[in-house]
Amino acid sequence: MASDPLKTGGGLLDDLYREIILDHYRRPRNHDPLNTPTCSADGANPLCGDTVHLEVGLDGDTIDEIAFAGMGCSISQASTSMMTEYVKGRTVEEARKGAQAFQQMMTSGETQSIEGFDDIDALQGVAKFPARVKCASLGWKTLEQALEGGGVITTEEGHESND
Repeated sequence: MASDPLKTGGGLLDDLYREIILDHYRRPRNHDPLNTPTCSADGANPLCGDTVHLEVGLDGDTIDEIAFAGMGCSISQASTSMMTEYVKGRTVEEARKGAQAFQQMMTSGETQSIEGFDDIDALQGVAKFPARVKCASLGWKTLEQALEGGGVITTEEGHESND
């Protein structure tokens, strides 16, 4: 069995998914810091060293702008880039539902019928690699933390703080 989630067994669909992930990793979207974020949070995956700093600008309950900075593997950074594209222009509730759907995809390995998940579906193969699910989930969990008031979150159970 392959140990690299970007090499899931070949085929045209796997090749397309690999290219989508690598494109978001090499050219992350929404990577410039915001001038006046409404909320922010920091996320870390201590097992592999991935980090994400996320800033969100709200207009009422709509995510008007979002930006991230971070370092880490292609899965964590590409997933965060995809997440920022998905939530921008959506309500906080829609963003939370998207985060829940993403977590469902990571546990089931099944794509979700969510409008706007297009590129995000490329990450469904990550579900086959439990250690990499934490990488893919980091940006989404950091978004949830930012929307709940900020602070720091890690991908390890029970390691949250609102410092």
